[in-house]
Amino acid sequence: MRSRDRHRTIVGIDTGGTFTDVIAFTGGTVRTLKILSTPSDPAVAVLEGLRELLRDEPVDTLTYSSTVATNALLQRQGARVMLLTTAGFEDIIEIGRQNRPELYALEPQPVIPLVPRACRIGVRERTLADGRVLTPLRRSTLLHVLRKVRRRHPESVAVCFLHSYVNPSHELLVGTALNDWPDVFSSLSHALSAEHREYERLSTTVINAYVGPVMGRHLRHLQRGLGRVRPRVMQSNGGAISAPLAAREAVRTVLSGPAAGVVGAWTVGRALGLRRIITFDMGGTSTDVSLLDGSIRYRSESTIDGLPLRVPAIDIHTVGAGGGSIARMDTGGALIVGPESAGADPGPACYGRGQLPTVTDANVVLGRLIPENPLGGRVRLQPTRSVRAIERLARRLRLGTEQAAEGIVQVVNASMERAIRTISVERGYEPRNYALIAFGGAAGQHACELSAALGIRRVIVPRHPGLLSARGAASADIQRDYVQTVRLTDPPAARLRTVFAAVKRTARAELRAEGVRLRDTQFTPSVDVRYQGQSYEISVPFSPAFANSFHTAHERLYGYADRGRAIEVISVRLLARAPGPRPAFDAFRVAAGHPPIRGRLRWNGRWLDCAVYDRTHVPAGAVCAGPAVIAEFSATTVVPPGWRCRVHAAGHLEVTRAG
Repeated sequence: MRSRDRHRTIVGIDTGGTFTDVIAFTGGTVRTLKILSTPSDPAVAVLEGLRELLRDEPVDTLTYSSTVATNALLQRQGARVMLLTTAGFEDIIEIGRQNRPELYALEPQPVIPLVPRACRIGVRERTLADGRVLTPLRRSTLLHVLRKVRRRHPESVAVCFLHSYVNPSHELLVGTALNDWPDVFSSLSHALSAEHREYERLSTTVINAYVGPVMGRHLRHLQRGLGRVRPRVMQSNGGAISAPLAAREAVRTVLSGPAAGVVGAWTVGRALGLRRIITFDMGGTSTDVSLLDGSIRYRSESTIDGLPLRVPAIDIHTVGAGGGSIARMDTGGALIVGPESAGADPGPACYGRGQLPTVTDANVVLGRLIPENPLGGRVRLQPTRSVRAIERLARRLRLGTEQAAEGIVQVVNASMERAIRTISVERGYEPRNYALIAFGGAAGQHACELSAALGIRRVIVPRHPGLLSARGAASADIQRDYVQTVRLTDPPAARLRTVFAAVKRTARAELRAEGVRLRDTQFTPSVDVRYQGQSYEISVPFSPAFANSFHTAHERLYGYADRGRAIEVISVRLLARAPGPRPAFDAFRVAAGHPPIRGRLRWNGRWLDCAVYDRTHVPAGAVCAGPAVIAEFSATTVVPPGWRCRVHAAGHLEVTRAG
């Protein structure tokens, strides 16, 4: 912890589908809270959690990872959007790349565009790929278009003109006119994604216009409740930005929750001296996994619900598998689990309101969750409701209740195992060379089974695993990404340094306006490179030897490199990062002398006697041999037969396979 952070109150908040997590650091004191989320208005749970945990104590820094933009997009509850684009390109939003994500589907379901055809207007203007204006945007044309927009009474307007990443003058004309409409949100493509590929840039602009008004209303409500505290908001790239910027560029927050978890896991990994880790974040609605090989990995494009996002994000793979994932039988009689989730309302059957069987209910039936241990310190489990919910499904499957529960766990494990193989084996990485950091409320119940299937021998369950995303948010750096398409063939490093200097001047000016301390800010350049004639690029760090770095990366990814072939630098990227707070946990001390109680755990079709530990009373250095269950207020960890758990000096659990 830096000295200036020692006496400040630093707060991190993560809003999930089931729980909202709050963690507060003051000096070496750490306070935590889990409260049920309020999906209809997430700010309600955030403000209630802060009041309950801090009792009106002043807050110095608050960083918030939000699912508001994500849920608005997934649930199609965003704003009414009008799209202005170059005449003749109104249907790019539907045509896309003509990819077939469902290769063998006889009747594939197309992604429904966020803007219906009647709300797209083609504007008579045209800029060429080199930035020259072919068809000027005349004032009469602009006024005619604006009148058509006004008649539709939109909440938001997205503007994406052809090649505006080179010359944004036409978009700026429209943006200036829209500034006179304070009741309408505007989104300009060149400001969000100054790079080529019209479909991805247009999709990103439309998504921002779609979720921006929703995010803006939410942040204004939150700000009113916070008073003088100025919250920072997590981005998909793992860094934080100011709330006003998050409202303007809400598309950058769509994956903020999973990104906060990766930041938290990387912090734990570094503290343990680990550089090769796989993060496994299993919450109530989904599971997020990421592979870190010496550093956090990023990607320039993501896809959510079939829609591309061309903004930098931590490389995270998400599947619809969480504690609240609903189990059911499909029309062919097979057991399927997720992606639908019971969420916070009504929640799993054992929470007392839901009726449908979920993964959490299966774990209750199998003895992996202890009814006497309230989830989040407040949700008392009702095991009889879990049994009844799974019994109903078991009868349809013609199985016993316990067999059905085991089947649910096996199906959800298979889904999560595929997710980890996607980010590791399919990209040339061997999982057994990595440690698995398991966090989120449900990960500890499944981590060892997944590790055994993948050959991983070491599992880390951090302190307060159910709040690691909130911890990641609390320690997030201030971070901005800048990109500029250049399209240069075999450029010398000196030429690229000139481009980076111009981008850096822009970055410094914007960061200064945001109040960022420039003397503490690090600027990290990278380049998007491909062989001449290829369609897609690889991003590599910029240095005088960037070409060699590209050849090496291409060979690792695709099995070959052609060092005699011309290369193209398509875009330059600059990551600006200013250090955020550095909160630290207090020294790990527990009151020993509380022996475990006896429990029963079903494993591989048999009931086994096991030890049930209260994690708050297991001291550093203690060793727990499986089968065992280690319970705490934010999560539960299952130690199977053949595994052993040792408590690290910092309080983390290290679970390893025997032998």
